[in-house]
Amino acid sequence: METPLLLFPQLNISASKEKSYYKVMKSAIKEEPHKASKPGAKQKRNRLSLLLQKSEFHEGDHLGKPGNLTKAASVSPEEAMKWAESFDKLLSEKAGLDAFTKFLKTEFSEENIEFWIACEDYKKSKTSHELLPKAKSIYETFIQKDAPKEVNLDFQTKEATSQNIEQPIITTFDVAQNRVYRLMEQDSYPRFLRSDPYLNLVKGRNPSRPTLRRRSRSFTVNDFQGVRPDFTIW
Repeated sequence: METPLLLFPQLNISASKEKSYYKVMKSAIKEEPHKASKPGAKQKRNRLSLLLQKSEFHEGDHLGKPGNLTKAASVSPEEAMKWAESFDKLLSEKAGLDAFTKFLKTEFSEENIEFWIACEDYKKSKTSHELLPKAKSIYETFIQKDAPKEVNLDFQTKEATSQNIEQPIITTFDVAQNRVYRLMEQDSYPRFLRSDPYLNLVKGRNPSRPTLRRRSRSFTVNDFQGVRPDFTIW
């Protein structure tokens, strides 16, 4: 009768162990796919490094664009150097005029060169019928009070110009145009010659090609596992 009494405890212990082992294995099976779905720390760092590289590359696409005179970049250094001879020489060449216009836009004073160009076009009118609409357009755009592109003119010049608008002639804007010309020649022109975009043209550099920086790859602790230090460098 002693044998059955010894068998029952052994069966109970074995069953409890199997039951516990089953629970552990079941929970491990549930957790394993969950762990596999999450990227490791190394993967996260690599992705972050890649994103930073892409972001920096796209930022480089925009480097040098404002006021970089890209259209004038094909001008030879010799041609660009001639622009420094005189303000009239600069404006007499299309590439020079374009470059100077772009420069004034960076200083938010492009209305001066636009007014000067409008006056040049006005003086090319072939008939008297063309003068009146052009004169009114120039006056309303650049000269009258609170004009959308009002240029900096003294009171007397403005008054003299406004009195001739109803019956304009070829020379109606000559005084005003000359005032703006002198202002640009004495103020904006010297700054243009000292500007980086112009100096780059003179030196033969192409400002439309920005230098892109490369970010080094991010390293993790795992990358250095198994690497033995070399103390000979000390």
